[in-house]
Amino acid sequence: MSVTALQSSSKSKHEMVCITGQRALSDFRIKKLNIVLSKIDADVILLDVFYQYYVQLNSALDAEHLERLVALLLSDEPVIKLDEAARKIRVVPRIGTISAWSSKATDITHACGLDMISRIERGVCYTFSAPETITPEQIQKIEQALHDRMTESVLTDDNQADSLFIQQAPQPITVVELLTKGKSALQNANQELGLALSDDEIDYLCEHYQAMNRNPTDAELMMFAQANSEHCRHKIFNADWIIDGDERPEKLFAMIKSTTKANPEGVISAYSDNAAVIEGFTTDRLMASLPKREFTLTSEPIHIVMKVETHNHPTAISPFAGAATGSGGEIRDEGATGLGAKPKAGLTGFTVSHLRISGYEQPWEQTFGQSERMATPLEIMTDGPLGGAAFNNEFGRPNLLGYFRTYESALPHLPDNEIRGYHKPIMIAGGVGNVRDEHAKKIDVPPDTEIIVIGGPAMLIGLGGGAASSLASGTSSEDLDFASVQRGNPEIERRAQEVIDRCVSMGQANPILLIHDIGAGGLSNAIPEAVDHSHHGAALELREVDNAEPGMSPMAIWCNEAQERYVLVIDKSRRAEFIEICDRERCPYSLVGVLNETENLTVNDRHFDNKPVNIPMEVLLGKPPKMIRDVQRIQQEIQPLVLDGVKLDEAIERVLRFPSVADKSFLIHIGDRTVGGLSVRDQLVGPWQVPVSDVAITASGFSANTGEAMAMGERSPLATIDAPASGRMAVGEAITNIAAASIGELGKIKLSANWMAAAGHPGEDAKLFDTVKAISVDFCRDLGIAIPVGKDSLSMRTQWHDKGSDYQVVAPVSLIISAFAPVTDVRNHFTPELKRINEPSRLLLLDLGEGKERLGGSVLAQVYNLTGGYAPDIELPMNLKIFFEGVQLLLAQNLVLAYHDRSDGGLLATVTEMMFAGHLGASLKLSGSAEKIIRDLFNEELGAVIQVAESKLDAVKAVLEQQKMHWTDIGEVAPDEQFTVYNDDEIMYRSGRTQLQRIWSETSYQIQSLRDNPVTALEEYDRILDVDDPGMNVSLSFELETKIHQKVTGLKPKVAILREQGVNSQYEMAAAFISAGFEAVDVHMSDLIDQQDSLQHYQGVVACGGFSYGDVLGAGGGWAKSILFNTQLRDQFAEFFMRQDSFTLGVCNGCQMLSNLKELIPGAEHWPQFKTNKSEQFEARFSLVEIMNNPSIFLTGMHGSRLPIATSHGEGRAIFTSEHHHDAAQHEIALRYIDNRGNVAERYPANPNGSINGICGLTTPDGRATIIMPHPERVARTVQNSWHPEEWGENGPWFRMFQNARRYLD
Repeated sequence: MSVTALQSSSKSKHEMVCITGQRALSDFRIKKLNIVLSKIDADVILLDVFYQYYVQLNSALDAEHLERLVALLLSDEPVIKLDEAARKIRVVPRIGTISAWSSKATDITHACGLDMISRIERGVCYTFSAPETITPEQIQKIEQALHDRMTESVLTDDNQADSLFIQQAPQPITVVELLTKGKSALQNANQELGLALSDDEIDYLCEHYQAMNRNPTDAELMMFAQANSEHCRHKIFNADWIIDGDERPEKLFAMIKSTTKANPEGVISAYSDNAAVIEGFTTDRLMASLPKREFTLTSEPIHIVMKVETHNHPTAISPFAGAATGSGGEIRDEGATGLGAKPKAGLTGFTVSHLRISGYEQPWEQTFGQSERMATPLEIMTDGPLGGAAFNNEFGRPNLLGYFRTYESALPHLPDNEIRGYHKPIMIAGGVGNVRDEHAKKIDVPPDTEIIVIGGPAMLIGLGGGAASSLASGTSSEDLDFASVQRGNPEIERRAQEVIDRCVSMGQANPILLIHDIGAGGLSNAIPEAVDHSHHGAALELREVDNAEPGMSPMAIWCNEAQERYVLVIDKSRRAEFIEICDRERCPYSLVGVLNETENLTVNDRHFDNKPVNIPMEVLLGKPPKMIRDVQRIQQEIQPLVLDGVKLDEAIERVLRFPSVADKSFLIHIGDRTVGGLSVRDQLVGPWQVPVSDVAITASGFSANTGEAMAMGERSPLATIDAPASGRMAVGEAITNIAAASIGELGKIKLSANWMAAAGHPGEDAKLFDTVKAISVDFCRDLGIAIPVGKDSLSMRTQWHDKGSDYQVVAPVSLIISAFAPVTDVRNHFTPELKRINEPSRLLLLDLGEGKERLGGSVLAQVYNLTGGYAPDIELPMNLKIFFEGVQLLLAQNLVLAYHDRSDGGLLATVTEMMFAGHLGASLKLSGSAEKIIRDLFNEELGAVIQVAESKLDAVKAVLEQQKMHWTDIGEVAPDEQFTVYNDDEIMYRSGRTQLQRIWSETSYQIQSLRDNPVTALEEYDRILDVDDPGMNVSLSFELETKIHQKVTGLKPKVAILREQGVNSQYEMAAAFISAGFEAVDVHMSDLIDQQDSLQHYQGVVACGGFSYGDVLGAGGGWAKSILFNTQLRDQFAEFFMRQDSFTLGVCNGCQMLSNLKELIPGAEHWPQFKTNKSEQFEARFSLVEIMNNPSIFLTGMHGSRLPIATSHGEGRAIFTSEHHHDAAQHEIALRYIDNRGNVAERYPANPNGSINGICGLTTPDGRATIIMPHPERVARTVQNSWHPEEWGENGPWFRMFQNARRYLD
């Protein structure tokens, strides 16, 4: 161990030490980096990579406390031995910022009694060898390869780490000398600050400030720019339009809102809040109410919150952070709906240009170039999905839905330096939530109420992001791109959500009078919006804002976009009560000001004794300049699409490899799909868990069979041919997808419309107008469908200069539709899995194209770089309504075995995906010329394929004829797993399911092998080669029970549902124990630390899953050490573990935590630790496990059972400290992962984490303490299982585990 005292600069008042830590990268990641570095210089070799911990002290660190600190930081891992001769590059969080890791690590040290530590930051030291001839330019390239300049900095010496902790003196406000220098002063400020103000906005500000006879401050200008940016104010959607010289009476926003006005039924809130609210069902809602903290079920209306956002610009410049904060921002939108709501399940989508994977180049990928200021499409799709998934995972929201598209095209009418594509990506983040009836709408707030900010501190990140997102990428300065980068801290957003949940649980006594999320523009946008809600003014004190970087200027404090924050208004009389809730959840808060009746916004700065903001609300928001869009349509002559040279076998392979068709596994398994315990239908289908589901479904509550459905639709490439058709097809695709759920009436479906376009680019504005009109006025209103929520992002153009030439990539008009609907019965829905039955079955095509075979914009056209042809379309809204009603009838009457929509890839993709899900074959009987066969297989007209047993064929035909649906019998399901295409009786094509699925999955494998451990990526890819894989299967050693066990007296034993900050799985755990007859109580570690509660009051303690302290300092390690190093807590836990009348259960994060407490748990001395998964990725899997012969009181009578379970963790690999401990623990092993044949799972993904012998659960010799890495509580109900045998009833076999605990206490 190396501990070095560092020199502190004169600006720092604190002592600093540097502690050399453990290895930071595995061998395979070092190997990947060496490939990158070898391209800079073949003789550069990365030797090793290790962590360095920089510790700022406020008092001396003695030997005892140093030992404790080192134990915390190293987590029992060996320290790297330094090679003093090696060159070093040290990468640290960006200077001037505080990382999320730092804030949580510092929290842990304080919880462990290390109060002399002011702050800790973690860096990564790369050691490498290089020849003497290496140049400074090459060193700079190495540094660029090893760090993300948007979020990290490079140090050449450890002593430079002092800059991580230096707190600058507060910077003063800047005044813009408008009165003396005139309009030019504002124009200069506009450019220097990146405000993106238009000329008329500058004139507007000049007029008003001159009328007030004062100069504006930079804080006021930045605030105005954010509040009135296109991103926030949607000026184009509220503009007046002149098209081809004709003044149009319609406005875009008004046309979209007209759909809700025409179809208001079921809409509770639209366009007046952070999200829309639609009617749900009355059922039991689970809440933990203060002060008793008991989890209770209350029957009440559970309404549905729906929202979809975009985060395109931040994802383009820093993919992980951009996608993470995109998801986090949308989660806050849901949580801040009404008077507080609860996010429930998410969706994520990406559109990028072609991937160009090195060594896996595809024939449709042509060279065009890339702006150096933006991430490449491959970088975006490698890092962006990880960011979005990481935020959802850590916050505790399952991601159940998404899409992924690549598109690039050099269209004939474009100049050589311009293409259509997505170098500026689309990043979609959305979801569904629930809100109580009495909290569904915002209310008027009286003056003299208190404005409070909760969540994280102000930091110098994301400055000007709202305005930056309104610019075409490449038109702002590179420094401004740098300033607008955001960073996420989901664990603190979870803490804030817990505060909201506690307030919401009070019902009519909810202390929240108003809530608004803090996003684009930071406080400068959120607080004025909150103030404007009830037409008040406000007086605020800037220095009351929780601020992690005191050196920021007033403008930066007021306008930064530090994430995970909400602004609330509460009654002053409830202040102490509200603060108590925040303190319990350890959620930071700031009492920043009060509402008043001045209609003026005043922000005081007591440090400088001035007012950085002093502006009438009417000037800020009341009279924004009016916009007129005077645009022209550009007529394009549609040329025929020529299929000469397209060969069927080659076309099939290309289409199946194309990303929008291909396997999306690399996007799905990184995201938790079961957290919250209310997921019913995720992306993965059938016993082989193939990601082809059309729809996502959640349950309304833990005992409900009603729920919510989400589905998506987008057909952006069609917009290059016919933009209105692309819009109609997006709506149609969303409806053909969501039709797989039990909804009933088409009007129950509500849509979110997310609009992307390159506004200002010739012809694109007119296309946008025509598309909005087509889908709102001419389509959705006729369908009876409302669009109560949406978003626009209208700067979808990238431009750059390279080697004397200008280039630009322009996105087509892109409409992303997300459909939401209440579900009448979550148990009854279609999946694409072909079923193996004891009779023949047919495949029917429900064809909304009615025989048309238009190929314009199709995947087939894209993989051959073909242009021309007419786009598929659905001209008559009534046909879509007839289709939906017919499918709902088939579902209600149980006439169909499998259902899958037709979209990207056409009939080929639809049928082969159904084959992959069911491990069956299909024989398609087509007829016509070779070109006709290709058109039949690859056209992407709307529709669906259904599998129908021959015995039900007549009944199905009767429904189809009754509904006047257009349908065709296209073939039969084949048991031999062969895909065969016949032209009459002649075989045109034949290939096995395995070969086709390997082609379909190869793109996913290629990205996984680049991003994750290539060994595990290959193991998963090669699993497809196992043609005899029987799929998941169940073998129970006991009979399923449906009755809830309860003592005759009715007295319920109390179980503590234990959580630490960052734990997110307490609700599903409480629900399982309540169903088994327990009284479940919400016990936060704060309750024990503050001695508000004690474990002596409980017969059971259950440590729940999640990310305690964000998994900083080892998953569960910080939580455990906060107990071990606190005498009062240590004694309390030790006493509880010794009690013979008690039981203990730890699941996932709770399992990791308890394994670190094994010194306190009798009989647990041989338990392993749980380390990073072998894949080095978060793994969300539906896994098969075997229950071993073991003494656990939870698993009594279940020994020998083989059953599926939800796996969701990033650190689940069981590591024993020695062979002795491994051998001694054999009789304590409770669960192990097995493969589909019942063998111990040694290979990935059957063994999702790489644990030796598949170990995933252990117990103690007396069976009273049990730890389990996967999640039985999330699959206790049958509907919670992604796949299950049809004969299961209400409860699945894991419910027996909770019944066993109840019986044990009898």
